[in-house]
Amino acid sequence: MGKTALVLHWARRASAAFPDGRLFADLRGFGDTGEPAPLEILREFLLALGVPPRRVPESVAAAAALFRSLTDRRSLLVVLDNARSSAQVRPLLPGGTDCVTLITSRHRLDGLVASDAARPVPLDVLGPPDGTALLAGVLGEERVLAEPVAARRLAELCGGLPLALRVTAARLAGRPHRTLAGTADELADERSRLTYLDVEDTGVSAALRLTVQQLPPEAVHHFTRLGHHPGSHFDPYTAAALAGSDPVAAAAALERLAAAHLVTETGPGRWVLHDLVRLYARGLDPASGPEALVGVLDHCIATALAAADTAEPGGEPCFVLPQDYHRPTAVRDFTDRAAAMSWLAGEREDLALAAAAARSAGLEDRAWRIILLQWPHVVWRARDGWTPMLELALDAAVARSDPYAESRVRNLLGWVLSEEGRTAEAVALLEPSPGLARRAGDRLGEATALINLAIVQAEQGALDLALEGCGRALELARQEPDAHTEMLALQHLARMQLADGRPQDALDSARTAFDLGPEHEDAARRVLLLAVSGEAELALGAEAEGIRLLDRAADEAERAGYDEGAVGALEVLLRVTAAPQYVRRHEEAVRRLTDDG
Repeated sequence: MGKTALVLHWARRASAAFPDGRLFADLRGFGDTGEPAPLEILREFLLALGVPPRRVPESVAAAAALFRSLTDRRSLLVVLDNARSSAQVRPLLPGGTDCVTLITSRHRLDGLVASDAARPVPLDVLGPPDGTALLAGVLGEERVLAEPVAARRLAELCGGLPLALRVTAARLAGRPHRTLAGTADELADERSRLTYLDVEDTGVSAALRLTVQQLPPEAVHHFTRLGHHPGSHFDPYTAAALAGSDPVAAAAALERLAAAHLVTETGPGRWVLHDLVRLYARGLDPASGPEALVGVLDHCIATALAAADTAEPGGEPCFVLPQDYHRPTAVRDFTDRAAAMSWLAGEREDLALAAAAARSAGLEDRAWRIILLQWPHVVWRARDGWTPMLELALDAAVARSDPYAESRVRNLLGWVLSEEGRTAEAVALLEPSPGLARRAGDRLGEATALINLAIVQAEQGALDLALEGCGRALELARQEPDAHTEMLALQHLARMQLADGRPQDALDSARTAFDLGPEHEDAARRVLLLAVSGEAELALGAEAEGIRLLDRAADEAERAGYDEGAVGALEVLLRVTAAPQYVRRHEEAVRRLTDDG
């Protein structure tokens, strides 16, 4: 991170502020040569302050007391570089109130903060502009300005680490005919990146080795497994799954790693690894990669399953677990729907990365499950670019020759395509799905497939086919029996009956759905049932009741954060009333939906 360079640079610039001089000691807290004895450093300090050699005390306590006494009325700068612990530093602190001590360490030295009023100054990586400037400082501005895009790419591939940038610059400085773009291409390969970032006895790997060798074995074990994490961040549950431990042990290990600045806590319980640190950790134990990957994939399945069950209680499980599934030692609890949906939204990118890693590793049975378990979030934000991830799930299901999986994925992907207005593609995708589900003996999957196929058939104007399919889905749901799927079938049947000019039948279907009980209603379904009931009442001439039901639908959608449902209900309201409150609420809902998109 360039701690020593920064401190020495500042010390030179601030020399005028310390008229009595500057003292420097390398404490070698992380070196291979061993730490100097405290008495050895104090002796050098005391000699520099004018103490005759024969007057230097022979004990650490006496030497430290003399040092504090001599500095009591002086204005000194003391630099203690590369400290390993707070205990190593304390005897070397001066006594004067006009003295300043700068300490660098790979550890946080919380003890000094707690007992000696030290103020931590954490260093972050350099941004691309500063990283590029560092390269220019070594290579010269002309060379960097000749390839500005490549220079920025080099800064990014070095992750903003000053040491990595200096090593890269050193390699280029000795090879004046080498292009920055060519070097960037070499660094782009993760398998050899760390090799390029070492020169002689200096480099990123050497620096990290000195830090890791100070850690206890349990922390090292967790660190090496973190290198195999396919995602961008992790929590104690994820770390435990990777390491085969439990969240309590993982949290303790993460604290040790954070104290050594090997991981960074970006928020409560949320940690990240620098890209170069991740590559180093992965290289320490490459053989553990497959086991760590399976562990974290099954953790993703377990946690997403808990989130889906909380977000949509009573919903029909979308699959059985893999035969060789390893349940994590502990799974996160979600207190309510909001917490579950928040987790699904926050982990969307990492779940996609986990699924892609599973597919690349030939673990297709995990890949499609991890993606499919996000269905509550998919339904909630249908037009939010889910198609590429669902296509990956479909490829994984087809690769496994699993009709159960293929039907389930086709169901969700087909529905998303229909929501995106890609009706012809949706029909082509959904038509095989009921047959696949029947082949797998999955009656509820067949019912869902028939419902989704009916939706796109209705959009194409084939209402008779759609009503027939929805009716068959309703029969399957009742044969199982499964109230959740039955309610889904009734919801869409009501919408199709309304489109077919049968508002009373639509109202009856919606009421039958409500009669199944609130435990089978998710927020979105309740909003949609209220909206279709309101539209049916309007069609039957009961305008006041229709407006009341549509207002309830919009209100519940707004309170639940279901902006698509709010927009839909308010658009119908605005066809029958121009009340300012509905105009305003519609504008606000559209704005929220646009902003989210």
